[in-house]
Amino acid sequence: MCHYSRKRQAISNNRFNKEFCLKEHAIDWMYDKPFIQDWHIDATHIDHYNHVNNVAYLAQLEKLAWAHSNALGLQFTDYQTLNRGMVIRRHELNYHLPAHLNDTLQCATWIVKCDNKLTLSRQFQFICSKRKKTVFDALTQFVCVSLDTGAPKRMPAQFIRAYGEACIELPAEKRER
Repeated sequence: MCHYSRKRQAISNNRFNKEFCLKEHAIDWMYDKPFIQDWHIDATHIDHYNHVNNVAYLAQLEKLAWAHSNALGLQFTDYQTLNRGMVIRRHELNYHLPAHLNDTLQCATWIVKCDNKLTLSRQFQFICSKRKKTVFDALTQFVCVSLDTGAPKRMPAQFIRAYGEACIELPAEKRER
């Protein structure tokens, strides 16, 4: 149940109340249909500045990406069987606000680009549950490689099915030109 100011309580329009309630409690995700996991910040994630260490964010990116891949039906054993892996080519990391001990971050990811050949990109967004604000976002580019040699190799059909079909349609203003 939403808590309204007296002024807002005086308004009897149910549509307004419902919209206000939804807007007040909605999470402002970058895109629709995120894959989400909660991350509870404990002392192991905190650095000497008393906020979450940069390395902890990178570890969480990896955990979230694997959880999403697993949810799409791809396990590391599939990577081994297929002799393929998606390895990081580039990270773009953006720290917006500090996260602190005992915060809970809602961590989201989307596949925002997949060429169904060699590369895919994942967008990440971490929102502090308490503040309802984005504290961190990242864009990671992956390339498909042979696990034996490390050389770039085409994505196998299982990767195309899982990652290609999970790729979201970006709004026109967010597409690369």
